[in-house]
Amino acid sequence: RARSFASRRIYRQSQRPLVQSRMPAATRKQPIRLYSKAIFLGYQRSRTNQNPNTALVKIDGVTSKEETDFYLGKRVAYVYRAKKERKDSKIRVIWGRVTRPHGNSGAVRAKFRTNLPPKAMGSRLRVMLYPSRV
Repeated sequence: RARSFASRRIYRQSQRPLVQSRMPAATRKQPIRLYSKAIFLGYQRSRTNQNPNTALVKIDGVTSKEETDFYLGKRVAYVYRAKKERKDSKIRVIWGRVTRPHGNSGAVRAKFRTNLPPKAMGSRLRVMLYPSRV
């Protein structure tokens, strides 16, 4: 099945392995990342219609439906920069939540408070490691 250039690029980005730091923890200067990286693939869709209420998200390092179980219910953040300052910051966030798996390859569906803009397709999301279900 033919894929557009943009969707091939997004798919390739989602298949990259998660790189672990080779430096020991004691010598590392930067703070520890408390979220998993993910990519916004697009909206839930069929051949003709798309549903912008539901976003498809590919989480780094997750390759099967069983591995997505840990992330169900976790919060997702789309962090972006705006032109105008609001509350002394140009950085804004759209929050959402992982709702269920999508397919067998480790993608998940997420619902956001306001739908993600189309310009966000292919961009990074942050899947927070809370709330915990353990």
